[in-house]
Amino acid sequence: MTLIQFTRNYSDHSNDKGYQFEFFCDKCGNGFRSSFNASTLGMAASVLQAASSVFGGFLRGAARGAGAVQDALRGEGWDSAFNEAVTEAKPKFRQCTRCGKWVCPEVCWNEKRSLCESCAPDLAEEAASIQAHVAVEQIGQKMRQADQVGEVDVKAHAVASCPHCRARVEAGQKFCPECGKPVAAQAAHCTQCGTQLPGTAKFCPGCGAPRSPA
Repeated sequence: MTLIQFTRNYSDHSNDKGYQFEFFCDKCGNGFRSSFNASTLGMAASVLQAASSVFGGFLRGAARGAGAVQDALRGEGWDSAFNEAVTEAKPKFRQCTRCGKWVCPEVCWNEKRSLCESCAPDLAEEAASIQAHVAVEQIGQKMRQADQVGEVDVKAHAVASCPHCRARVEAGQKFCPECGKPVAAQAAHCTQCGTQLPGTAKFCPGCGAPRSPA
């Protein structure tokens, strides 16, 4: 039996009117669709079926007979049409002698090396790709070395929203863009001894004096 090449990656678009196949590049998926190969039996069966719907009787029986013959010979007809499609499609692709894949010559074939680009990458394309990736890495390194938040006071109490109106506050902002009030709460001190008072303290932890109203 003769070995049929170029059959690993294809789609069958055949129908009851004839045969057609689409073959794809094993690397990128680019495709080539073969010419439509009309089926004589399929066309005859369609004519008889259409006539039987009009005239009925013996023509309806003839249509059933034609359909049976079509079913009986469909395998042989498909095989013949498929072989023709393979013969038509093969010149549109190149087979790599290293990996055996069939690839499209426009995108995935290295003409200088006579191999597919998976086995023999195009050096100019590889160089351009590597340069782009290295540039991205270098940009990242420069970004990490530069101080991107020099204006932010890292010791200040960070808040995501204004304590007064709950509006969103960006890092480093000292006043709320909505209500204009200070974002950081002002530290309170005892009016008697000057000790800084905790936010919820009602009495001074230093002298015991009652906290004055704000």
